[in-house]
Formats: sequence, C-alpha cells, structure tokens
Amino acid sequence: MALIIEANYSKKLGLPGYSSHQYSVTLRAEITDLSQVSAKSQELHQLMQQCVDREIQLTGFLPGEVIPVINGNGHTNGNCHHNGNGNGHHRSIKPAEEPWQCSPKQKELIIKITDENKLDKNQVEQLAQDRFGAGVKQLNKLQMSGLLEELLEQTGQSKPRSQRFQKVGAR
Repeated sequence: MALIIEANYSKKLGLPGYSSHQYSVTLRAEITDLSQVSAKSQELHQLMQQCVDREIQLTGFLPGEVIPVINGNGHTNGNCHHNGNGNGHHRSIKPAEEPWQCSPKQKELIIKITDENKLDKNQVEQLAQDRFGAGVKQLNKLQMSGLLEELLEQTGQSKPRSQRFQKVGAR
C-alpha cells in the first residue's frame, strides 16, 4: 500500500519600506512503508529549505525603487519610472532617499555641524562606521547622540567629557 507524505516549507522576510516577501515550497512523495516517514521527511525538509533559502534572496521590486524604462530596441532611454500606479500608467520618480533612523532634530543638527564646520562628509561617515558599525543615516537616536557629542567636541563647541563630569567643588 502506497502512502503519500506532503511537506511544506515557507519563509517570510521583512524588507525596507514596510514591505515583505514570502516564498514557500510544497512537495509530495510516495512511500511504501511507515518506517520511511522520518527519513523521507528529513530529506524533503532539507531539499525544500535549500530551495527556499536560494529563491528568497531574490527580493524583486521594492517600494520606492526606480526601474529603467526600456525602449523598443531593448535599450534604456535614460528615463526611470516607478513600476506603476495600478491603472497601467507609469510616472517618473526620483530614487527614494534612504530614511534616517535618528530624530529629525538630530538629522538637522548633524547636517548643520558638518556644513558650518566644513567637515568632510566621508570622514564623518567613517567615524560613524568606526564607532557604531553603521553609516550616519543608519544610526539610531542614542548612537547619533554619541556621534553628535563627539563632533561637537572636535569642533570646539562642547566641553570634553572629562571636564563635564567633574565634581562641582573640585578644582
């Protein structure tokens, strides 16, 4: 008597822009003996996991992405379009700017400090990478606070930490 075993493997990933994508695989196999269930299940799971992990890496379109428009001869014409607005018409857009993770006030302040002091943006970016392992735009509020404090010290706009935390009566 033949038995059918059916297995499903699915994975869902969160993506930027409040987007996500999911991929799943379902397989059926025929076995002739109940003692084969465990081994066949293990085999199917391994095969499905490999397939899903490989395929889910291809994210496809993401909200805010810019897509080049290809003309009739297969070349891009220099224009970029959003993938559509649902009614079959395409509209031109600029590439989505990467959102900042810090507060709007912190964003304003770091731009102001960088501009007013003519700081090299690449050096500020490198400082963020060295200190927090992330770029300026990826810093959360606490990390950005630390970066701002360091930049203010470097530009002479703030007392060094050692002076700020001395006891009031100490000289």
